[in-house]
Amino acid sequence: MSLQGVLPFVFDFLPKKRIEVEVSPARLSGDAGLLPIRQFDEAIQLTARFAAALDDLRSDSDVTHTKLSMVRQRIYGILAGYEDQNDHDALRSDPVFQLVCDRLPDGSGDLASQPTLSRFENAVTIADLWRLRDVMCDEFLDSFETPPARITLDLDAFDDEAHGRQQLIFFHGYYEQYQYLPIAITCAETDAVALVGLRHGTCPAWLGADDDLRYLVRRIRARWPDVEIVVRADSGFGTPLMYDVCEELRLTHTIGLGMNPRLKALSADLLAQAQRQFDETGLKQRLFLSLEYQADSWPAPRQVVIKCEAHAEGTNRRAISTNRAGWSVSPQAVYDEYAARGESENRNKELKRELAADRTSDHRFLANFFRLYLHAAALNLLVRLRRATSRRLQPDDVGIQTDVPTEALAAPQRPTFFNRRRRDDPLGEGFACTWRTRLIKAAAEVIVSARRVLIRLSASWPFADEYRRISQAVLAYPRDS
Repeated sequence: MSLQGVLPFVFDFLPKKRIEVEVSPARLSGDAGLLPIRQFDEAIQLTARFAAALDDLRSDSDVTHTKLSMVRQRIYGILAGYEDQNDHDALRSDPVFQLVCDRLPDGSGDLASQPTLSRFENAVTIADLWRLRDVMCDEFLDSFETPPARITLDLDAFDDEAHGRQQLIFFHGYYEQYQYLPIAITCAETDAVALVGLRHGTCPAWLGADDDLRYLVRRIRARWPDVEIVVRADSGFGTPLMYDVCEELRLTHTIGLGMNPRLKALSADLLAQAQRQFDETGLKQRLFLSLEYQADSWPAPRQVVIKCEAHAEGTNRRAISTNRAGWSVSPQAVYDEYAARGESENRNKELKRELAADRTSDHRFLANFFRLYLHAAALNLLVRLRRATSRRLQPDDVGIQTDVPTEALAAPQRPTFFNRRRRDDPLGEGFACTWRTRLIKAAAEVIVSARRVLIRLSASWPFADEYRRISQAVLAYPRDS
C-alpha cells in the first residue's frame, strides 16, 4: 500500500512538540541484515547449488526472473519471516531484497511477483525433488569441518496442519486435524538437516524411514567408510522393520519404546523403590532397569532400558530399545545419551515454528514437497552461518572454572554454562527469531551511484556491533572452490 495519499499526519501524545510523519524519497529497507547472510551464501554456494538442481524448460528469451533469483527470494524471505508467496508482492521492490537477488535497486525492474513464484513452485517435478535430496545430502556432508569419527542421525516426524484442500492431506486421529506428516533427519554433531520428506497425513511415523536411512548411510560411507553412525528416534519408529534395517546397515541405534502393560508390570517394583526414596529424601530419583524383552509381534527379544523417575510432580516411566554396548552395565548412560536428542528436536521446532515449514498451502503435493525443501534450506543456511560466526565460548570464558571437557560437565555446571553461553553469544546460540531481532531486521538507506551501492545504517541501532562482527566473520570465511 502506498502512503503517499495519507501522509503527512501528526501524532499529539508528546506534551511539548507534535510528531509529524511523512514519506521519505530515499530507498529504505527494514531487512539490511540479509546482506551479510547473502555474502555467506556466496561463500558456501547453498542457494546456487539448490537452484542448479532444478530443470528450467523456459527459453532464454522468455526468462525475466531466473530460478536462482526466485530461490533466493523465497529462502531469504523465509529467513526474514516472510514465509508466504504473497509477501513478495510487497517485497519485490524492496532495495535489499533486490540486492540479495542480484538486481540493482535502480528502478529498472522488480523481483518476481506472487503469481510468478506460484508458477515456479508448481512447475517442480519428481526428478527435481530427487536432485534436491542429493543437494541437501551434499550440504550436510560439507557441513563437517573435519572427517568425523561419529555421526548421530536423529529421526523425527512432525504434524503439518492443513487448512485447505491440498493433495494427500487426511484426518489424523491422534492429532485430530487434517494434515501432512513430514519427516526430518538431522545431525546432532552439526545441527544440519540431512534429509526431509513430505508424506500423506495418516502415514505412520516410520513410513519410508528405512529407505531414507539406506540412502543416507550409503552417501555417508561413500565419503567416510569407517565412520560410526548412530541412529536415535522416538517410539513412533520403534518397529521391527526399523530395528532390522539398523542391524542390516550396521548402525548403533537407540529407539523409544511405548510403555505397555507388560513393561509397566516388569518395572513396577523399581518405580515403587524410586517413590520410596523420593519420600525419604525429598530429592528427585531416577532409577534404571535393563532387561531383554520381546513383544508379541517381534521375531526375537531385544535389549531394553527402562527409566523410573519420582519427583515432586509425580512419577513417570520411559523405555528405549538399544543395541549400544554397555546397555546392561550402564543403563543410565545409555538412556541419557538418547535423551540428548532433545537438542535435535529443537531443530524441528526451529524448522516448523521459527521458519514456518508447516506453511504447505499449495494445492499440489509436489509443490508442497518443494516448499519443505525451501524451508529446510533456509534452516541449513542459518545453521552453517551460526557455526561459522559463533564465538565458541568455553566454560572459562563465562566464569566457570573446571578441568573437565564441556561434554563432561555435570549438573549444576552444565545448565549454567549453556545459559551463560547463550547470554554472551546470543547469535551463536540463537534461533531464527533472535537473528531477526538482532541482525536481519536492520533499517537502512540504499543509495545507488555510478560506482557503488552504499548502505547507510542507523547510528543509534543497538545491535550495530553484532552486525559488524558477523559481517567481518563472513567476509573472512573461505569460499568453496
